[in-house]
Amino acid sequence: MPLRFSWSRLESLSVLNFYEMVKARESVFVVEQQCAYQEVDEMDLHSWHLFASMEGELAAYVRVVDPGVKYSQPSIGRVMTLVKFRRRKVGRALMIEAIRFTEQTFPGMDIKIGAQVYLSEFYQSLGFKTVSEPYDEDGIRHIDMLKPAVKTAA
Repeated sequence: MPLRFSWSRLESLSVLNFYEMVKARESVFVVEQQCAYQEVDEMDLHSWHLFASMEGELAAYVRVVDPGVKYSQPSIGRVMTLVKFRRRKVGRALMIEAIRFTEQTFPGMDIKIGAQVYLSEFYQSLGFKTVSEPYDEDGIRHIDMLKPAVKTAA
C-alpha cells in the first residue's frame, strides 16, 4: 500500500492531528532514543509538517522549518518513521517528498539539516554534504549537512 502525504502548517492541524504528531515524535525521540528534551518547540510554529500515512495509520513524519528560524536556510528535521513501518523504505520516500516540497517552496535555497551521525550515509545518498564536525545535541552525536540548491536554467 502506498504512502499518502499530507502537508500542513501548525495552525491548520486538527487537535487530533496535533496529538498524533506529538505522540509519535515523543515515542521516537524521547522514549525510544531516551533523550529528555523539549520536544514540542517554537520552531513548530514556523514549520510545514508532513504526515505520511500507510494502511490508515501515521507511518512517518518530518517538519520543514522556514528559513531564518533555525538556520538561514530552510531546514528539514524531526525525521522519523514509527517502528511498525521501518524496513519498508518509508524514510527514503519521506525524505524525497520533504526535499521536493522544500525545493519547490523555497526555490534557489540550500537545505540544511542537523543529522544524527549514524544516518550521515543515508542523507549523503539524498545529496546532502557534511559541513561541520560532529557535535553533541541532547546527548546524541550530530553533524550539520547541506544540500545545495537546485540550479535552474536562466
